[in-house]
Amino acid sequence: MRISMIGAGYVGLVSGACLADFGHEVVCVDNDQEKVALLNRGETPIYEPQLGQIIAANVTEERLRFTTALGESVADADAVFIAVGTPSRRGDGHADLSYVYSAAREVAAALSDSTVVVTKSTVPVGTGDEVERIIRSERKNIEAPVVSNPEFLREGAAVHDFKHPDRIVIGTDDERARDVMREIYRPLHLNASPLMFTDRRSAELIKYASNAFLATKITFINEIADLSEKIGANVQDVARGMGLDKRIGPKFLHPGPGFGGSCFPKDSTALAKTARDYEAPLRLVETVIDVNDHRKRAMAKKVATALGGNLRDKTIAVLGLTFKPNTDDIRESPSMPLITALQDFGATVRAYDPAGMERFRQTADHVEFCANAYECAADAHAIVIVTEWDQFRALDFKRLASVMACPVIVDLRNVYEPDEVTRSGFLYSCVGRPLSLSY
Repeated sequence: MRISMIGAGYVGLVSGACLADFGHEVVCVDNDQEKVALLNRGETPIYEPQLGQIIAANVTEERLRFTTALGESVADADAVFIAVGTPSRRGDGHADLSYVYSAAREVAAALSDSTVVVTKSTVPVGTGDEVERIIRSERKNIEAPVVSNPEFLREGAAVHDFKHPDRIVIGTDDERARDVMREIYRPLHLNASPLMFTDRRSAELIKYASNAFLATKITFINEIADLSEKIGANVQDVARGMGLDKRIGPKFLHPGPGFGGSCFPKDSTALAKTARDYEAPLRLVETVIDVNDHRKRAMAKKVATALGGNLRDKTIAVLGLTFKPNTDDIRESPSMPLITALQDFGATVRAYDPAGMERFRQTADHVEFCANAYECAADAHAIVIVTEWDQFRALDFKRLASVMACPVIVDLRNVYEPDEVTRSGFLYSCVGRPLSLSY
């Protein structure tokens, strides 16, 4: 199949590269000339495990190429995927669909009647209807079907998720479009990946509802962690006991400093706004958003408590800036409001992250960036583990104690067992477990 992918951002890049790896001929279109040149050299502008190798291999095999020329890539395509960004709109939290609609107009100008248009971007319910209206108004003699095919990719595991999906959701009532989508995803039949066909609006809502539900699970276990600390329970045992119930499941029951990233905060907010517009408010989702926003800043109070309630003139070493490991994405990361709150309390902040420092440097003020965890810890009064990168899971406590001003670790991801850390002479604070703030 000949596929045109409009947008070489995170979703478009992963989707385009993996589809090329299936054997399809893929052209990714982006208006950033420097990015296009970089990608055509087989390099990648984002940090995502396995993605660089796949791009390089498929560029070499000439199954994957990148261009700024949208028209020529669309004209001969069997399917055109729109995978441009849908950031939160300033002021009201709705998804900004201007990039989607602009792409739809450009696609319409070059479209052939046999081409299927696929919205891959995360979009509110009804967006596919508007994309279809735009195409038909621009090209009255064209009846190209518009399909909703939401992505379900976890940053840091996106290549695996694309090639081993839990489900492939396809929203269309057009039989020809169904046949094209079946052919595009035919290589996944070997993995027994279920193809779920539904109407377009249901497909759009499945994406938002899924992300909001997972955000709710995270927020729920975070609040249970707070309760566990008060009553002396172990939230990890609570989560495991809950997760063994197949109706609940163990995933996303890991307490921490709050959810972040490019999806959960933005999509939960957009869903809540859409629900209000339709006079069907989602009170639970609205509460999840509020609780999560409060939690990110509240983590600074946990750090202050570990140091006796006062952070003025203290140096805090923050380990982890990205919202999760194995990505360089800092969007809505808990580290941002945490660091701001630490600074508001009078602390000096040093930071280290294996992949996210360059991006974070562009948004942060008065933060000293370090070359590794031990340089970051030098003369610090406390270490705060914000992101559970693998290299933070086996820190040398003796080495840390020898360079720190005060042996305190605040583990916001419960990476370590409390007894292990306290035996090394550290004061240890974690999330929702016994032995917090003890030697």
